[in-house]
Amino acid sequence: MTLNGDMRAGRPGVGKPHTILVVDDNVDNVDVLSGLLKRAGYKVKAAESGVQALKVAFAEPPDLVLLDVMMPEMDGYETILKLKENIGTASVPVIFVTALNSQDDEGKGFDLGAVDYITKPISRSIVLHRVKTHLSLHDQQVALETQVRERTAELEESHLQIIRRLVRAGEFRDDDTGNHVMRMGLYSHLLAEACGRMTWKEVEMTLAAAPMHDIGKIGSPDAILLKPAKLDEEEWKIIRKHPEWGGEIIGEHKSPVLQMARLAAMTHHEKWNGKGYPNGLAGEEIPLVGRIVAIADVFDALTSVRPYKRAWTLDSAMEVIGKEAGQQFDPALALLFIALRNEIEAIMKKYE
Repeated sequence: MTLNGDMRAGRPGVGKPHTILVVDDNVDNVDVLSGLLKRAGYKVKAAESGVQALKVAFAEPPDLVLLDVMMPEMDGYETILKLKENIGTASVPVIFVTALNSQDDEGKGFDLGAVDYITKPISRSIVLHRVKTHLSLHDQQVALETQVRERTAELEESHLQIIRRLVRAGEFRDDDTGNHVMRMGLYSHLLAEACGRMTWKEVEMTLAAAPMHDIGKIGSPDAILLKPAKLDEEEWKIIRKHPEWGGEIIGEHKSPVLQMARLAAMTHHEKWNGKGYPNGLAGEEIPLVGRIVAIADVFDALTSVRPYKRAWTLDSAMEVIGKEAGQQFDPALALLFIALRNEIEAIMKKYE
């Protein structure tokens, strides 16, 4: 069989040929399909059972799978289910190649995620055209997903730049804010990672989100913010508005990191016992990031010099965190923070 040039394999603009996995328990069928595809320029891998096919696919995902249905031990239907359950092979297109030709059989194949259905005995031209079509569609999908990922990364970097600028704006109000927000981000990141309740991406976002917790203080008068004495009742009413002001400044966004920053700003003064502000949330009503930032914020405030006080010792600050476990703070997080004492102290010394 002579193939025209436009039928030959290969990704657009890429010299590397597509890899196709042929799965059939009949060796003769494997040889026919493999020979046909190799002559068309494709790289071919073969498997004579569903179990073997999974091993091959999981080790190095192919670009497309030609899969028989009727096989012993593990049939094609079970094989495609396992391919779709695996993150590495879930998006690989699967074409069933089988002697089963009823509408119910085809329908079941499509329901399980197959992109096409070719009946035996095969037509060589149909096989090549279907393979070419679905590889082309798959390449387009991969290219689109790559563009989306790149665009998402660009947007996330833009959001981080916004956060950095806003944090920088806060630094103009307080000479210590620069190191404070650095420590806050690192304390929060450390606790978020250690607690095991966040995804890897959420843990990383705390580095950018936590420093935004006090951005609402931009709206507080210097006479209150820098007062070298305790605040009176009226001044407290004003300063307690900063979580809401922070939420308004950050606003509502689709960006996950800005969403987390807004939650941190609005909830870091809520208390586990429900006696915090601005909304009197209690226990796990308080978002996890708010509970994490609350501990990091109080600890850093205690161990830092302020216009109205000297810095507390590490031991004294840790004692307060322990006493407030179950009162002001999430008890599990507070005890975990204390257990991270060595790492906390290292951050303190580096950014004091």
